[in-house]
Amino acid sequence: MSPALETLLLPFERGEFAIPSKALFLGAEAHPALKTWPDITGWQPWKPMAEAWKKEGLSLCAEPEGLWPLVLLLPGKSREETLASFSSAYDLLSPGGSLVVAMANTAGAARFEKELAEAAGNIGSIQKNKCRCFRAVKDAGWDADTLEAWRGFSALRHDEVTGFQTQAGIFSADGIDPGSALLAEQLPKNLRGSVADLGAGWGYLSKAVIEKNPNIKALHLYEADSRALDCARSNLAGESVPLEFHWHDVAAGLPGKYENIVMNPPFHSGQNTDVSLGRAFLRSAADALRTGGRLFLVANRQLPYEPELERLGLVWRKVAEDSVYKVIFAERRMLR
Repeated sequence: MSPALETLLLPFERGEFAIPSKALFLGAEAHPALKTWPDITGWQPWKPMAEAWKKEGLSLCAEPEGLWPLVLLLPGKSREETLASFSSAYDLLSPGGSLVVAMANTAGAARFEKELAEAAGNIGSIQKNKCRCFRAVKDAGWDADTLEAWRGFSALRHDEVTGFQTQAGIFSADGIDPGSALLAEQLPKNLRGSVADLGAGWGYLSKAVIEKNPNIKALHLYEADSRALDCARSNLAGESVPLEFHWHDVAAGLPGKYENIVMNPPFHSGQNTDVSLGRAFLRSAADALRTGGRLFLVANRQLPYEPELERLGLVWRKVAEDSVYKVIFAERRMLR
């Protein structure tokens, strides 16, 4: 369990805040203490955490709605996403309801506490586990202009140059990821059969696959962030290639087999580098490749993926690199 989650629940464990008859948890993370709450509903766009929440028997909503006497919030990583979540929480609160937020100090908790205080007025705060937990009450004193500005951060973004749609908080929300762009340049034009895009995000690499290979049999997009997947649906609307969109944790394995797989695997868990996550993507890709199938991936140059590819029985070659990224093509060779 994250320190921020432990800190978020601390005032309730101490009896400083009463547990209401119902509550909404934005950015929901499972905790044993929540099983005793009378009625709590979670919203969580990240598939692994959503599954962990449901596994505990807790209620999960696709989109939060209605009014709630209490909104708990574990914000995302970006500033715009966090401020947007403040305004969303405000809009979901009943008059007189409480917003309770927790963040790690390293995620800018003090700064965001100050920004919330400037909008809401005086707020309560505690510090524990190198995190801050702060509370604001919905009343007439909130600054309407600040709230409206924060709501703007939650709006979908449309890039006038590329035509792509993104949203604050998803990967590469501010533009095309340079690593993905390098891989897109190198993708071949002779792909056949079914293709999977692992960690598809808002659909940039899938779009590149289709533009270079309009005659593929089907394209499957696997993405753990439901918000990014919704953007991908919009960005690929109208394509002639049959598309399948999967809200799925790639690290847990794939349900199908494919002739070709493309990916820009993630290598961060929160704010920390996590090479094991990228390796999990490689394992899932290798297991899902048909004999003779090909894998096309991009990664930061320093990440040690080549030994993992060899361990998985794939033959690889580096086809391009720049000062930051490398592009690797790998293949599951036919047995002789």
